[in-house]
Amino acid sequence: MSRGRFIAFSIVVDALLVNAGFVLAFLIRFTGRLPAYNFEAYLILAPVLTVLFVTTAWVYGLYDPERSDTGWAVVSRVIVATTLGILLTAAIAFFGGTRTAPFARSTMLIAWVLDLAILTGWRLAFLRLGRIKWPEQRVLVVGTDRASLELAEKVAERERWGWKVSGLIDECVDPRHPAPQSVGAFPILGSVEDVARVAAETRANRVIIASPVALREVVESLVLANELKMRIDVVPDLYEVFIGTVDAIVGDVPLMEISRATVPRYYAVLKRTVDLVFACLLLIATSPLLLVSAVAIALQDGFPLVFSQERVGKDLKRFRIHKLRTMVKGAEEITGPVLAEEDDTRITTVGHFLRRFRIDELPQLVNIIRGEMSFVGPRPERPFFVERYLRKVPGYRERFNVKPGATGLAQVSGDYATDPERKLKYDLIYIYHQSPIMDIQIVTETLQVVLTGRGAR
Repeated sequence: MSRGRFIAFSIVVDALLVNAGFVLAFLIRFTGRLPAYNFEAYLILAPVLTVLFVTTAWVYGLYDPERSDTGWAVVSRVIVATTLGILLTAAIAFFGGTRTAPFARSTMLIAWVLDLAILTGWRLAFLRLGRIKWPEQRVLVVGTDRASLELAEKVAERERWGWKVSGLIDECVDPRHPAPQSVGAFPILGSVEDVARVAAETRANRVIIASPVALREVVESLVLANELKMRIDVVPDLYEVFIGTVDAIVGDVPLMEISRATVPRYYAVLKRTVDLVFACLLLIATSPLLLVSAVAIALQDGFPLVFSQERVGKDLKRFRIHKLRTMVKGAEEITGPVLAEEDDTRITTVGHFLRRFRIDELPQLVNIIRGEMSFVGPRPERPFFVERYLRKVPGYRERFNVKPGATGLAQVSGDYATDPERKLKYDLIYIYHQSPIMDIQIVTETLQVVLTGRGAR
């Protein structure tokens, strides 16, 4: 059973047992009867109280097996979650008017006791008897000092949840002194230079680095290594805690994930919806401007009016981007693929105006509607430059984890001709910290750029 299925199973069981506790409380309170006047109030509130109890259980970690892996953790979390659920139910019944007022408070008190016993009982039974096979998390711990050994021991204690320590990585190998073969019960499988090889051999899918400050270069190389498709965590120092978010706790050791570049599902759906709606509206609203621009291009330099070019998008998939033509016909037939420069002689008079106010990029709304691009994201590059940067720029592949954008943090924060390494830093900042607020900020700054013509080539 996967973690997701266990969570779904737990939610269903809790929902059924919570309501069973309330029904049983009515039977106890009214000596085996379910009086319609009182029970109807419960039936009205049943959906609400079910959501309340499941929500409080979620908030207090009862659906996170690693936070409820001891008897005391289960008991304490159930007490808090159930008590809060009962108090909220009582408040809603009190303020719900005449239809919910008959929900007797004594019944709620009995239900509180019963739900405490039922919810605690099934979880303790599962904790002792459950034999769910969790997806394996095969862990390499980088470090051999006392802190690393303690971390490895805490990971090993979570074996019932699928955690397994494959071994340790020696962070400081002195050729004059051969490294020990093991530390405690854990073998030393190699040095920091061997992490990629050891990970492949042991099929490790998680690396935990106990000392991120001392091993900064190792951390960066692991994150940027294309061949390491695994989760990478560090045990943060105070500085990392100040600027980051703790993603997991193993025992009493906090961990921060530094390899995550994904976004919440709600954000991905929201962003695609906004892209589609606003791209359609903007395409309609700017159609007169596109028509005038097309006529101006035709009068100065003839046809074609639209310039199409192959670009590289998410997951390195290629697509054709569309722009109004701003250069003379056949501009790259002699020079080959080159980036536009300041005072580029290939750009026409009309093209200078279109580029200054980014009018030439309006046809990209079609790419956004088709789902090949987003309003905000790393700018799509041509395959020629992508192949070059993949070879020369460490971590360049990371920018292809998201859709390219019509605008992006690099475009509003740096010059048009900013070197690829610096652009990549802006792209990674966006990829790892993207949010609706950041998107709005980038779009707002893009409008300022468009209105002032800043940074155009």
